[in-house]
Amino acid sequence: MRVLSRGRAGRDREDVIAVRILVVCAGATGGAFGTLLQEAGRDVTYLVRERKAESLRRDGLRFVSPDADRTYPVQVLTTVGARAATQKPFDLVLITVKATAFSSAVTDLHPFIGESTRILPILNGMAHIDHLQAAHPGQILGGLARIVATLDGDVVHQRTPMSSLMVGSLTDIPVPEDIRNALDAPGIDLSVADDVMGALWDKWAFIAAASVINCLFRAPVGRVLDAGGEDSIHAAIHELEAVAARAGHPVSESAHGQAVALLTEWDSSFTTSLYRDLTAGLRSEVDHILGDYALRARTLQQPTPLLDLALIAIRANLSN
Repeated sequence: MRVLSRGRAGRDREDVIAVRILVVCAGATGGAFGTLLQEAGRDVTYLVRERKAESLRRDGLRFVSPDADRTYPVQVLTTVGARAATQKPFDLVLITVKATAFSSAVTDLHPFIGESTRILPILNGMAHIDHLQAAHPGQILGGLARIVATLDGDVVHQRTPMSSLMVGSLTDIPVPEDIRNALDAPGIDLSVADDVMGALWDKWAFIAAASVINCLFRAPVGRVLDAGGEDSIHAAIHELEAVAARAGHPVSESAHGQAVALLTEWDSSFTTSLYRDLTAGLRSEVDHILGDYALRARTLQQPTPLLDLALIAIRANLSN
């Protein structure tokens, strides 16, 4: 089992209220979880760019979920002049940026991190964890979020009721109780994993396999199936999961079953955000998700022919 325990939403003890939380980026994921934490009485501040800070100070943060539409005034800090700030370090930092903005976000964070700060990155892949562990050893938590949220202008929309957060320790020291309690809020299905690294590999292997399928065939999975690609889909899943196993984190049976079910669903319009960004001509997480996966596979001497072909196809088109 990946999950050790689940939270009990609604805690409001003093130690929960006292935890100061910094959410890096008030985008779809950060804005959604930040609002839910704020509604539970948590002390939440957003670290954003100056232009975003102006709109948040003026208009507040609007969050539309399946059950409510609300706007709250929020606390904000900006990255401009952050190094000179005398701001007291935060207890918990949630990094909710995309991988394309990760490096600059880490630089902006330094003034707000103290020796006891815990840092919870919510990104796909694994390179960000290696980077943070090197910069702040012993302070990084593993985290996975499952939420369908989008940003429409400055409005955060949660598209489905699903809103879960899994956290876990990357060391022998458990997740601090005050951090667990602070994240245990109504609207957030919180779980604490005993093997969060395994859970991270489960998700990474799935996203990588799905992205290989979408990018290699340039289509949603339903159209790939219609074109006779079922065997190739299974081959991609097997190939990416073999890398996880070679890395010492074999994909769990439940995660494998979910991947197969989702990626072999006839008439499905499923595509990954990486593929959608590429087809829209936007900056994508291709290097963070697929490039790093291929690099680790080569280090482990695990062949990944479909992944390699997908990367060639992506990079060839990006160079046009």
